[in-house]
Amino acid sequence: MSSADPIARFLDMLTHERKLSEHTLRGYAHELAELQTLAGERAFATLTSSDIRGSVVRAHSQDLSARSIAHRLSVWRSFYRWLGVHGEVGANPVSGIRAPKQKKTLPKALSADDAHTLMEAPDAGTPEALRDHAMLELFYSSGLRLAELIDLDVGYAQLDGYKSSGWIDLDAAEVTVTGKGQRRRSVPVGAKAIAALQAWLAVRPQMVRLDPHPLFVSARGKRMSPGVVRLRIKQMALAAGIPANVHPHVLRHSFATHVLQSSGDLRAVQEMLGHASITATQVYTALDFQHLAKIYDSAHPRAKKRDP
Repeated sequence: MSSADPIARFLDMLTHERKLSEHTLRGYAHELAELQTLAGERAFATLTSSDIRGSVVRAHSQDLSARSIAHRLSVWRSFYRWLGVHGEVGANPVSGIRAPKQKKTLPKALSADDAHTLMEAPDAGTPEALRDHAMLELFYSSGLRLAELIDLDVGYAQLDGYKSSGWIDLDAAEVTVTGKGQRRRSVPVGAKAIAALQAWLAVRPQMVRLDPHPLFVSARGKRMSPGVVRLRIKQMALAAGIPANVHPHVLRHSFATHVLQSSGDLRAVQEMLGHASITATQVYTALDFQHLAKIYDSAHPRAKKRDP
Protein backbone atom coordinates (compact mmCIF):
# COMPACT_ATOMS: atom_id res chain seq x y z
CA MET A 1 0.00 0.00 0.00
CA SER A 2 1.19 3.47 -0.80
CA SER A 3 1.58 6.17 1.81
CA ALA A 4 -1.49 7.84 0.33
CA ASP A 5 -3.57 4.74 1.01
CA PRO A 6 -6.05 5.66 3.79
CA ILE A 7 -5.97 2.14 5.21
CA ALA A 8 -2.19 2.24 5.51
CA ARG A 9 -2.36 5.63 7.21
CA PHE A 10 -5.07 4.48 9.58
CA LEU A 11 -3.07 1.38 10.59
CA ASP A 12 0.01 3.54 11.05
CA MET A 13 -1.96 5.77 13.42
CA LEU A 14 -3.16 2.72 15.38
CA THR A 15 0.42 1.49 15.63
CA HIS A 16 2.20 4.67 16.70
CA GLU A 17 -0.47 6.79 18.37
CA ARG A 18 -2.82 4.26 19.93
CA LYS A 19 -0.04 1.67 20.28
CA LEU A 20 -2.31 -1.32 19.70
CA SER A 21 -0.86 -4.80 20.07
CA GLU A 22 0.31 -6.77 17.05
CA HIS A 23 -2.55 -9.21 17.50
CA THR A 24 -5.14 -6.40 17.49
CA LEU A 25 -3.48 -4.75 14.51
CA ARG A 26 -3.63 -7.99 12.54
CA GLY A 27 -7.34 -8.16 13.26
CA TYR A 28 -7.83 -4.58 12.09
CA ALA A 29 -5.80 -5.19 8.94
CA HIS A 30 -7.83 -8.27 8.08
CA GLU A 31 -11.17 -6.51 8.45
CA LEU A 32 -9.98 -3.46 6.51
CA ALA A 33 -8.81 -5.75 3.71
CA GLU A 34 -12.38 -7.06 3.58
CA LEU A 35 -13.60 -3.46 3.29
CA GLN A 36 -11.13 -2.87 0.45
CA THR A 37 -12.47 -5.95 -1.32
CA LEU A 38 -16.00 -4.63 -0.89
CA ALA A 39 -15.05 -1.25 -2.31
CA GLY A 40 -13.06 -2.66 -5.23
CA GLU A 41 -12.13 0.23 -7.49
CA ARG A 42 -14.53 2.59 -5.77
CA ALA A 43 -13.43 5.23 -3.29
CA PHE A 44 -14.38 4.56 0.32
CA ALA A 45 -16.39 7.78 0.35
CA THR A 46 -18.76 6.34 -2.28
CA LEU A 47 -19.80 3.30 -0.24
CA THR A 48 -23.32 3.53 1.15
CA SER A 49 -25.20 1.96 4.04
CA SER A 50 -26.79 -0.40 1.50
CA ASP A 51 -23.33 -1.62 0.51
CA ILE A 52 -22.40 -2.27 4.13
CA ARG A 53 -25.73 -3.94 4.89
CA GLY A 54 -25.35 -6.19 1.84
CA SER A 55 -21.89 -7.21 3.02
CA VAL A 56 -23.30 -8.13 6.44
CA VAL A 57 -26.01 -10.27 4.84
CA ARG A 58 -23.47 -12.12 2.70
CA ALA A 59 -21.15 -12.70 5.65
CA HIS A 60 -24.03 -14.05 7.72
CA SER A 61 -25.11 -16.38 4.88
CA GLN A 62 -21.53 -17.69 4.76
CA ASP A 63 -21.82 -18.64 8.46
CA LEU A 64 -19.56 -15.91 9.81
CA SER A 65 -20.48 -15.65 13.48
CA ALA A 66 -22.46 -12.71 14.81
CA ARG A 67 -19.53 -11.83 17.05
CA SER A 68 -17.12 -11.72 14.08
CA ILE A 69 -19.53 -9.59 12.07
CA ALA A 70 -19.91 -7.22 15.02
CA HIS A 71 -16.12 -6.90 15.25
CA ARG A 72 -15.88 -6.22 11.51
CA LEU A 73 -18.49 -3.47 11.74
CA SER A 74 -16.71 -1.95 14.72
CA VAL A 75 -13.43 -1.76 12.78
CA TRP A 76 -15.13 -0.30 9.72
CA ARG A 77 -17.03 2.20 11.85
CA SER A 78 -13.79 3.36 13.51
CA PHE A 79 -12.07 3.67 10.13
CA TYR A 80 -14.86 5.81 8.68
CA ARG A 81 -14.95 7.93 11.81
CA TRP A 82 -11.21 8.57 11.37
CA LEU A 83 -11.76 9.42 7.68
CA GLY A 84 -14.46 11.87 8.72
CA VAL A 85 -12.17 13.61 11.19
CA HIS A 86 -9.69 14.11 8.36
CA GLY A 87 -12.36 15.41 6.01
CA GLU A 88 -12.12 12.51 3.58
CA VAL A 89 -15.74 11.34 3.87
CA GLY A 90 -19.04 12.93 4.75
CA ALA A 91 -21.51 10.52 6.35
CA ASN A 92 -20.36 7.31 8.01
CA PRO A 93 -22.09 4.48 6.06
CA VAL A 94 -21.53 2.03 8.94
CA SER A 95 -23.50 4.12 11.44
CA GLY A 96 -26.69 2.38 12.43
CA ILE A 97 -25.69 -0.97 10.88
CA ARG A 98 -25.92 -3.77 13.42
CA ALA A 99 -24.66 -7.30 13.36
CA PRO A 100 -27.15 -10.18 13.55
CA LYS A 101 -28.08 -11.12 17.10
CA GLN A 102 -25.83 -13.70 18.65
CA LYS A 103 -27.44 -17.05 19.23
CA LYS A 104 -28.02 -17.76 22.88
CA THR A 105 -26.37 -21.00 23.82
CA LEU A 106 -28.27 -23.23 26.19
CA PRO A 107 -26.45 -24.91 29.05
CA LYS A 108 -25.78 -28.58 28.48
CA ALA A 109 -28.42 -30.84 29.89
CA LEU A 110 -27.43 -33.48 32.39
CA SER A 111 -27.53 -37.02 31.12
CA ALA A 112 -30.39 -39.09 32.47
CA ASP A 113 -27.87 -41.08 34.52
CA ASP A 114 -26.29 -37.93 36.04
CA ALA A 115 -29.74 -36.53 36.81
CA HIS A 116 -30.67 -39.78 38.57
CA THR A 117 -27.39 -39.77 40.52
CA LEU A 118 -27.92 -36.19 41.62
CA MET A 119 -31.52 -36.69 42.68
CA GLU A 120 -30.82 -39.91 44.54
CA ALA A 121 -27.74 -38.63 46.41
CA PRO A 122 -28.15 -39.05 50.19
CA ASP A 123 -28.61 -35.95 52.33
CA ALA A 124 -27.85 -35.18 55.95
CA GLY A 125 -31.49 -35.25 57.01
CA THR A 126 -31.34 -31.78 58.55
CA PRO A 127 -34.11 -29.26 57.80
CA GLU A 128 -31.74 -27.36 55.51
CA ALA A 129 -30.79 -30.55 53.66
CA LEU A 130 -34.43 -31.59 53.25
CA ARG A 131 -35.24 -28.11 51.92
CA ASP A 132 -32.35 -28.21 49.47
CA HIS A 133 -33.31 -31.66 48.19
CA ALA A 134 -36.91 -30.51 47.70
CA MET A 135 -35.71 -27.49 45.68
CA LEU A 136 -33.49 -29.76 43.58
CA GLU A 137 -36.30 -32.19 42.85
CA LEU A 138 -38.77 -29.41 42.03
CA PHE A 139 -36.38 -27.71 39.60
CA TYR A 140 -35.89 -30.94 37.69
CA SER A 141 -39.48 -32.12 38.11
CA SER A 142 -41.20 -29.03 36.74
CA GLY A 143 -38.61 -27.01 34.82
CA LEU A 144 -39.06 -23.88 36.89
CA ARG A 145 -37.02 -20.74 36.51
CA LEU A 146 -35.01 -19.70 39.57
CA ALA A 147 -37.23 -16.66 40.25
CA GLU A 148 -40.35 -18.80 39.91
CA LEU A 149 -39.16 -21.30 42.50
CA ILE A 150 -38.14 -18.59 44.96
CA ASP A 151 -41.53 -16.89 44.64
CA LEU A 152 -43.49 -20.04 45.49
CA ASP A 153 -45.76 -19.97 48.52
CA VAL A 154 -46.75 -22.99 50.57
CA GLY A 155 -50.31 -22.45 49.33
CA TYR A 156 -52.35 -19.80 47.58
CA ALA A 157 -52.93 -16.73 49.74
CA GLN A 158 -54.79 -13.45 49.15
CA LEU A 159 -55.29 -11.30 52.22
CA ASP A 160 -54.33 -7.92 53.68
CA GLY A 161 -52.97 -6.70 50.36
CA TYR A 162 -50.87 -9.81 49.81
CA LYS A 163 -51.46 -12.11 46.83
CA SER A 164 -49.45 -15.20 45.92
CA SER A 165 -47.74 -15.18 42.54
CA GLY A 166 -46.92 -18.86 42.78
CA TRP A 167 -47.87 -21.80 44.97
CA ILE A 168 -47.70 -25.56 45.30
CA ASP A 169 -50.70 -27.92 45.37
CA LEU A 170 -49.55 -31.38 46.40
CA ASP A 171 -53.05 -32.87 46.28
CA ALA A 172 -53.37 -31.89 42.62
CA ALA A 173 -49.68 -32.71 41.97
CA GLU A 174 -49.10 -29.37 40.32
CA VAL A 175 -47.28 -26.11 40.83
CA THR A 176 -48.62 -22.75 39.65
CA VAL A 177 -46.18 -19.95 38.84
CA THR A 178 -46.19 -16.50 37.28
CA GLY A 179 -43.44 -16.33 34.70
CA LYS A 180 -42.09 -13.78 32.27
CA GLY A 181 -44.62 -11.31 30.94
CA GLN A 182 -46.81 -12.06 33.97
CA ARG A 183 -47.95 -15.25 32.23
CA ARG A 184 -49.36 -17.74 34.72
CA ARG A 185 -49.05 -21.46 34.13
CA SER A 186 -49.54 -24.72 36.00
CA VAL A 187 -47.03 -27.54 35.64
CA PRO A 188 -47.23 -31.14 36.85
CA VAL A 189 -45.08 -32.21 39.80
CA GLY A 190 -43.63 -35.71 39.80
CA ALA A 191 -43.93 -38.31 42.55
CA LYS A 192 -40.30 -37.98 43.66
CA ALA A 193 -40.61 -34.21 43.97
CA ILE A 194 -43.86 -34.56 45.91
CA ALA A 195 -42.19 -36.94 48.36
CA ALA A 196 -39.26 -34.53 48.80
CA LEU A 197 -41.64 -31.61 49.33
CA GLN A 198 -43.63 -33.54 51.91
CA ALA A 199 -40.43 -34.32 53.82
CA TRP A 200 -39.47 -30.64 53.74
CA LEU A 201 -42.92 -29.41 54.75
CA ALA A 202 -42.81 -31.68 57.81
CA VAL A 203 -39.82 -29.73 59.18
CA ARG A 204 -40.50 -26.34 57.57
CA PRO A 205 -42.26 -24.95 60.72
CA GLN A 206 -38.91 -25.15 62.51
CA MET A 207 -37.50 -22.49 60.15
CA VAL A 208 -40.51 -20.23 59.55
CA ARG A 209 -40.33 -16.89 61.37
CA LEU A 210 -42.51 -13.85 60.65
CA ASP A 211 -43.55 -14.54 57.05
CA PRO A 212 -45.76 -17.66 56.84
CA HIS A 213 -46.06 -17.67 53.05
CA PRO A 214 -42.73 -18.72 51.41
CA LEU A 215 -42.45 -22.39 50.50
CA PHE A 216 -38.67 -22.29 50.84
CA VAL A 217 -37.14 -20.28 53.67
CA SER A 218 -33.60 -19.56 54.77
CA ALA A 219 -32.07 -20.25 58.16
CA ARG A 220 -33.28 -16.77 59.16
CA GLY A 221 -36.84 -17.65 58.23
CA LYS A 222 -36.90 -15.42 55.16
CA ARG A 223 -37.66 -16.25 51.54
CA MET A 224 -34.61 -17.78 49.86
CA SER A 225 -32.33 -15.50 47.84
CA PRO A 226 -31.19 -16.37 44.28
CA GLY A 227 -27.52 -16.51 45.25
CA VAL A 228 -28.08 -18.96 48.09
CA VAL A 229 -30.21 -21.24 45.91
CA ARG A 230 -27.55 -21.31 43.18
CA LEU A 231 -24.87 -22.09 45.76
CA ARG A 232 -26.91 -24.91 47.33
CA ILE A 233 -27.57 -26.54 43.95
CA LYS A 234 -23.90 -26.34 43.01
CA GLN A 235 -22.80 -27.79 46.33
CA MET A 236 -25.19 -30.73 46.04
CA ALA A 237 -23.95 -31.50 42.53
CA LEU A 238 -20.32 -31.42 43.63
CA ALA A 239 -21.09 -33.65 46.60
CA ALA A 240 -22.79 -36.13 44.25
CA GLY A 241 -19.72 -36.19 42.00
CA ILE A 242 -21.42 -34.58 38.98
CA PRO A 243 -18.63 -33.08 36.82
CA ALA A 244 -20.85 -30.51 35.08
CA ASN A 245 -21.40 -27.00 36.39
CA VAL A 246 -24.91 -27.55 37.72
CA HIS A 247 -27.15 -24.56 38.38
CA PRO A 248 -30.93 -24.00 38.26
CA HIS A 249 -31.06 -23.34 34.51
CA VAL A 250 -29.15 -26.57 33.82
CA LEU A 251 -31.88 -28.42 35.70
CA ARG A 252 -34.57 -26.55 33.76
CA HIS A 253 -32.86 -27.44 30.48
CA SER A 254 -32.45 -31.05 31.62
CA PHE A 255 -36.16 -31.23 32.40
CA ALA A 256 -37.04 -29.93 28.93
CA THR A 257 -34.53 -32.17 27.15
CA HIS A 258 -35.54 -35.37 28.89
CA VAL A 259 -39.29 -34.79 28.48
CA LEU A 260 -38.89 -33.79 24.83
CA GLN A 261 -36.67 -36.77 24.04
CA SER A 262 -39.27 -39.13 25.43
CA SER A 263 -42.47 -37.44 24.25
CA GLY A 264 -41.50 -35.60 21.08
CA ASP A 265 -44.22 -33.07 21.95
CA LEU A 266 -42.54 -29.71 21.48
CA ARG A 267 -45.71 -27.71 22.16
CA ALA A 268 -46.30 -29.41 25.48
CA VAL A 269 -42.71 -28.84 26.58
CA GLN A 270 -42.88 -25.18 25.52
CA GLU A 271 -46.08 -24.79 27.53
CA MET A 272 -44.56 -26.36 30.62
CA LEU A 273 -41.51 -24.12 30.32
CA GLY A 274 -43.73 -21.04 30.04
CA HIS A 275 -42.39 -19.82 26.71
CA ALA A 276 -44.67 -17.49 24.80
CA SER A 277 -43.94 -19.07 21.42
CA ILE A 278 -42.20 -21.98 19.77
CA THR A 279 -40.36 -19.63 17.42
CA ALA A 280 -39.98 -15.86 17.35
CA THR A 281 -42.96 -15.48 15.03
CA GLN A 282 -45.30 -18.42 15.74
CA VAL A 283 -47.50 -17.99 18.79
CA TYR A 284 -49.24 -21.16 19.88
CA THR A 285 -52.38 -21.66 21.90
CA ALA A 286 -52.28 -22.91 25.47
CA LEU A 287 -52.68 -26.61 26.10
CA ASP A 288 -55.04 -27.76 28.83
CA PHE A 289 -53.51 -29.10 32.01
CA GLN A 290 -54.85 -32.62 31.52
CA HIS A 291 -52.99 -32.90 28.23
CA LEU A 292 -49.82 -31.59 29.85
CA ALA A 293 -50.18 -34.08 32.69
CA LYS A 294 -50.60 -36.93 30.21
CA ILE A 295 -47.46 -35.94 28.31
CA TYR A 296 -45.57 -35.38 31.55
CA ASP A 297 -46.52 -38.74 33.06
CA SER A 298 -45.49 -40.61 29.95
CA ALA A 299 -42.17 -38.82 29.50
CA HIS A 300 -40.60 -37.49 32.70
CA PRO A 301 -38.16 -39.94 34.35
CA ARG A 302 -39.46 -39.10 37.83
CA ALA A 303 -43.14 -38.54 37.06
CA LYS A 304 -46.12 -39.72 39.02
CA LYS A 305 -48.29 -42.10 37.04
CA ARG A 306 -51.82 -40.75 37.46
CA ASP A 307 -54.97 -42.80 37.58
CA PRO A 308 -57.01 -42.61 34.36
